Amino acid sequence: MTESTDLGPEDRKIVTLARSVRARNGVPEGAAVRDETGRTYAAGTVDLESLRLSALQTAVAMAVAGGATSLEAAAVVSEAGAASHADRAAVRDLGGPDTPVLLAGPDGTLRSTVSAG
Repeated sequence: MTESTDLGPEDRKIVTLARSVRARNGVPEGAAVRDETGRTYAAGTVDLESLRLSALQTAVAMAVAGGATSLEAAAVVSEAGAASHADRAAVRDLGGPDTPVLLAGPDGTLRSTVSAG
């Protein structure tokens, strides 16, 4: 396992944002993405009767709505052991197959990094 402190400052920032959203909103997952200009978008899981989105899908949607045309990186803070196929697909749609997806535990410890591809 890699400590989040071993990450560069920009990646550490999105892990911290994702962790903060998860804790603040009491949701199963928090996520954050960084777009091509360095702007960040953070979101939590959406679980409404008529709309269900993972935290990462929500963060990607926020980036698109904010005018992002690409992603540099994405982070998810979750109890899950891996980023889901649907989450990686959302990142891939905007950032491309080589976009890194960081998965951290609730304590912020990086568990893995995979490409969106």
